Amino acid sequence: MAFIEQFLAIARNTFFECVRQPISLVILVVSVLLVLMSNPLSAFTMSDDQRMFVDIGLSTVFMSGAILAAFLATAVVDQEISNRTVLMVVSKPVARMTFVIGKYIGVTAALIATTAVPAMAFLLVEVHGVMQTAATHVRWPCVVFGVTAVVLTIGTATWCNFFYGKSFAAITALLGGPLLLVAYVLSLFFDWDWSMIDASKEFRADLIISILLMFLSLGIISAIAVAISTRLGQVLTIGITLATLVLGLLSDWIFARKIQTLEQLIAVRDAALGSAFDMDHLALWAYKIGYAALPNFQVFWVVDAVNQEQKIPFDYIVLVVPYAALMTVAALALATALFQRREVG
Repeated sequence: MAFIEQFLAIARNTFFECVRQPISLVILVVSVLLVLMSNPLSAFTMSDDQRMFVDIGLSTVFMSGAILAAFLATAVVDQEISNRTVLMVVSKPVARMTFVIGKYIGVTAALIATTAVPAMAFLLVEVHGVMQTAATHVRWPCVVFGVTAVVLTIGTATWCNFFYGKSFAAITALLGGPLLLVAYVLSLFFDWDWSMIDASKEFRADLIISILLMFLSLGIISAIAVAISTRLGQVLTIGITLATLVLGLLSDWIFARKIQTLEQLIAVRDAALGSAFDMDHLALWAYKIGYAALPNFQVFWVVDAVNQEQKIPFDYIVLVVPYAALMTVAALALATALFQRREVG
């Protein structure tokens, strides 16, 4: 019971510390504005404007979450070590593993709560659709419900901050997502002229699945950022986290392509000359190790299937979820190992 109480206390404090960070509010506002701007900008394509909006919108949400993960991990781990406030925790009977896992859960929960705001805004704008021509009707229910959710969020955050001293950033992050979710659900039932329609025809489960898979990848990025921040400062944490993200998105191109080529080459040569271990075998194993060790973020990006109106198989989701869990556990194990021997005094 002591472990659970300590873990929950660290996670809870980390969560509220993260959502109060000014950078959380900045990235939240910027990402929402970029999602809104993606709608008119997508109207300049020569083919399917809605497909372009889905690409740009989801990419914006994903990149904002990845950048925020690096900032939050640095804020709650590296700064505590630099300020030596971590001594107040580890000097008590609190295991360092408990500290790391609690920090990760708190960071990830705050990351999801903050990223959910632009994600819900994306879904709401997607229901509205891209205005491809001047004759396209404005879908007023989406506009009215969305603006109402934003006004209520900002108004409540301002009221709580002015009268009760609550964090404006925290209230905005915690209230914005649920209110925009309500606005999204209500907008499914109304057409542009406020006539009732069948909500099931407007609801897109494939987009919901793609966002949930994106959150799984953000959980991995958060674990990697926490691991790096146990040893390095803010600039290096952000740089290495984003570099890992880019390499992970290019994992198939960097590793899988080479693995396939080497396997074909070795198979043809062994069939002709017989099996013999050489530099090609060594390179093949090196590429396989790299492919297994580096998280492949491309497997979480199913937007291509969404735009091609292909159903995301349940078998695929069953494989992706354990993969995300395995990569997260591996990153947390690395974080724990790095933090065990870190001098904090």
